Amino acid sequence: MFTSIAPNAVFLPNSSLVVRPVAREVHARFVHRMGAKGQVSFLQHPSWADVKEAWWPEFLGWFDGAVQVGAAMVLCRRAPGTRRFFAYLPEGPVLDWSRKDIGEQLGLLTENLWKLGAFAVRMGPPLEYKRWSAATLKAATGPGRRLTHVGPDATNPVAVSVAEQLRSSGWRRCDDGPAGGDAQPRYLFTVPMAGLNDDDLWSGLNQAWRRSVRRAEHEHVVVTVGAEQDLPTLFRLLQETERRNDFRLGRSLGYFQRQYRALNDEMPGRMKLYLAWHHDEVLAAHTMVTLGARSWYLTGASATAGRDVRPSHALQWQMIRAARAGRADVYDMRGVPTSLDPDDPAFGLLRWKLGTGGGVVETLGEWGVTLPGWTNRMLQWAMRRRAAHR
Repeated sequence: MFTSIAPNAVFLPNSSLVVRPVAREVHARFVHRMGAKGQVSFLQHPSWADVKEAWWPEFLGWFDGAVQVGAAMVLCRRAPGTRRFFAYLPEGPVLDWSRKDIGEQLGLLTENLWKLGAFAVRMGPPLEYKRWSAATLKAATGPGRRLTHVGPDATNPVAVSVAEQLRSSGWRRCDDGPAGGDAQPRYLFTVPMAGLNDDDLWSGLNQAWRRSVRRAEHEHVVVTVGAEQDLPTLFRLLQETERRNDFRLGRSLGYFQRQYRALNDEMPGRMKLYLAWHHDEVLAAHTMVTLGARSWYLTGASATAGRDVRPSHALQWQMIRAARAGRADVYDMRGVPTSLDPDDPAFGLLRWKLGTGGGVVETLGEWGVTLPGWTNRMLQWAMRRRAAHR
């Protein structure tokens, strides 16, 4: 089915499409151009490879003649005692997913990666599959209720077609196999803001959020944009948040420093650190990444003391406004749990985000394929390493 025309280049017979390795700068130009349209995750930009230690990147491009039509940044980690590696495409690749030959296009990808030495490939197509509005979810809350019990307000037919093509081409959802799970969140909370102004965004907040923002203003909470030297403050507050809420991200201060430097070296201002001050003390710190027509709320942390003056609400309101001022069409607040049970502590995060007036998006999630002959044991090893991306 697939044919090599040059070392590490693969094409489809009777088609002009070919996949081949490209230079980092070629990949960067393509994803920058597509990112301006809101079609690329920051996880597919070369800078993200500089954040992830113990992985190395391979850059592949789809070409139709001389024109590049797709791109993939593949993060690779070698399996111990072998020459083979696990290949991971976080929120990628970057393709025209509406095409009817997606299965064949992804076959070009895997054939190329097998030639380079991969034994398994995991990817997360950046496609919206289903969407629920805040109103729908608020009306559906109740004991034992989950998001999966509620019919969506909209289903994307392109995503449905892609899922069918993936299954027929041998790809499987990650939670269908022995390794299970997604590295990136499958359920996202997003705030659409195309064509909206600050008054529209303010009207989208629920009454509790508006009261909280006003309370922060009344208490003279001040929001500023920090710098790299303020990252230890973020890290200290994150440790406090982890202890208070009994979870652990497993991130070091060095991780946030690499993240800040890599993203801003690639494009100044891509990652910003927002700080909420009250009486000369930082009570909360959040980070935001902006790429073209999309902004992401990435990491948030707050002090246990002073929560009554609503520093996190003040931060988010400022970040939402900043995202829209930067011409973002979507403010992505990242992952949410699927619980709709008000008595479930996990529901608290979703309830807080629902107050912004946005909604929940289910993506297609992550899919994988394994080189024939490789065992589940090796795949499970790869999934444990892949967890470093959470």
